[in-house]
Amino acid sequence: MTAQPDVTPDVIHDIGYRHYDGPRLGRAYARRSLYSQSLRGAYGLGRSAKSKVLPMILFAVMCAPAAIIVAVAIGTNMTKLPVEYTRYAIIMQAVISLFLAAQAPQSVSLDLRFKVTPLYFSRPIERVDYVAAKFAALATALFALTAIPVAILYIGALLAKFDFADQTAGFAKALVAELLLSLLYAGLGLLIAALTPRRGFGVAAIIAVFTLSFGAVSSVQAVASVQGNPGAIGWLGLFSPITLVDGVQTWWLGSTSSYIDAAGPDSALAGVVFLVVLLAVIGGSFGLLMRRYRKVGLS
Repeated sequence: MTAQPDVTPDVIHDIGYRHYDGPRLGRAYARRSLYSQSLRGAYGLGRSAKSKVLPMILFAVMCAPAAIIVAVAIGTNMTKLPVEYTRYAIIMQAVISLFLAAQAPQSVSLDLRFKVTPLYFSRPIERVDYVAAKFAALATALFALTAIPVAILYIGALLAKFDFADQTAGFAKALVAELLLSLLYAGLGLLIAALTPRRGFGVAAIIAVFTLSFGAVSSVQAVASVQGNPGAIGWLGLFSPITLVDGVQTWWLGSTSSYIDAAGPDSALAGVVFLVVLLAVIGGSFGLLMRRYRKVGLS
């Protein structure tokens, strides 16, 4: 007879798992956590030292001219700042676009590439929470990037003893302009980045869209100026993100236009159209992001 092998009886091992009896923090907490994580990530906080280099350099580049302007204004006894508060972001648009190109893909493209977005939905959040948190976080990061240099200008103006009422009014208008710019750029940047899981493609696409659109609009505006058509110069501003913001702040906030010949929107109708288009692009970007995440299987 063949010997039967010894059979080891089944054993259940207690490895210490226990049922969670703590508080259920819920959907709002998960949404806030995702917002906080995404905002910190935009500046490399909580990530490797290498991830902090580019955003911090761009932030320093944004602030350095403001600090220099303040130093010159105080040192030379100027009577007003050489740059309007609302024009600072227009002048520094290249830095803002680079920041957006670097951080928008970081926020969403990697989630798509490594297929980790479904993990977010193991928590009690929905598709709209994910999109809203990412949108709000990038807009906040952009607002900090654009508003802090303007705050430096404002503080410097007060130290130089410029008129308090005029400086405060200009600063307040600039904050409104920076908020609109941040929402517009965040929406468009995230929408472009969410179209591809490849971070490099997202970076290149964002730079191309923002740079080429501005270059094309500026070129056609120059042609319109040569032909003596200032009305066309204003309307052409609708076709580039930065010129769209410029047009809105020119009409609604009373700033000086950065268009060729300073030919911004020239009527109430034009001002309304610029504002409506800007708000429509922001809302449309959010809506298309929602549609995009429905298509990748998130519900």
